[in-house]
Amino acid sequence: MLKLEDKWVWDFWFAQDGPDYHIFYLQSRNDLPKESLRHWHVSIGHAVSRDLVNWEILPDALHPSAQTGDSWDNASTWTGSIIRHNGTWYLFYTGAKTQEKGLVQRIGLATSSDLITWQKHPGNPLIMADPTWYELLDLEMWHDQAWRDPWVFELNGRFHAFITARSNQGHKSERGVIGHATSDDLLQWQVAPPIAAPHQFGHMEVPQLVEINGRFYLLFCVGHGQYADARRNNPLIAPETGTHYLVADQPLGPYTLLTDNFLLGNAHGSHYAGKLIQMPDGQWALMTWLAFTATGDLVGTIADPLPVHVAPDGRLVVTNPPSHDARATSIDLRTAV
Repeated sequence: MLKLEDKWVWDFWFAQDGPDYHIFYLQSRNDLPKESLRHWHVSIGHAVSRDLVNWEILPDALHPSAQTGDSWDNASTWTGSIIRHNGTWYLFYTGAKTQEKGLVQRIGLATSSDLITWQKHPGNPLIMADPTWYELLDLEMWHDQAWRDPWVFELNGRFHAFITARSNQGHKSERGVIGHATSDDLLQWQVAPPIAAPHQFGHMEVPQLVEINGRFYLLFCVGHGQYADARRNNPLIAPETGTHYLVADQPLGPYTLLTDNFLLGNAHGSHYAGKLIQMPDGQWALMTWLAFTATGDLVGTIADPLPVHVAPDGRLVVTNPPSHDARATSIDLRTAV
């Protein structure tokens, strides 16, 4: 697994360049007084692998802008995704600013020709929440303005971003939606209505869209503390924290829950923010970061791939689910390849 001795690592995303799998991940030093402070001591790390198991650590990709300025990302550089277009890599990421106490999230861009050296776009931020459909900062409704974790992809010559967001309608516990924005050039974006609104969660983090066997799976993650009241009070639904998914026949929906059961989750959240990826042999696998132990300790490493198959009814199934104690033994892979 990918473990750094002096850092916690968590949310991650991929860029594939030939046989090389590049992974970009959130990281912070692991000697902070409280693990929750990692969100405000964050940068985006980078590693590369040929097998998704053995990793070579590369130079960091991005850091927050200088605290002395008024930049939109001087408090954080959070989760994003990468797409390649016309020979350039586009890294869309989440930012927040100190002057707003990090409560308002926006989405910006950095570009690279080689996945190593990145330049932040001078017009950042590029995608911001539109109050026509989305909840802006209201601390009586939610603890922040959710507008983060962009998953960017191309469809029929047009670009789309799926975004962790909240609707401006409904009970505050059930406003979690997958927001939507579109672009013709990856620079000018138009915000659109939510692409998915199941009314079961307060937020739906770190979305990922994957097509398998002609069906579209929209992954997201959530903790059981962010369930809508109706879901939380349903005795037939276990309180899981982890990775869930929606399903559709078309990439732009409509999306529905195929099952109430998470793809991978448990009560204390051993595994979080799962991403589906194809192994070198074409087999689908799920990768997550190892989050919390049963006693509430943060692990903060990225786990090895877990094989996934599709059941006859379309459900995704982790073939060999892990034990629910994220205390796996791991090694320092900063120099391993």
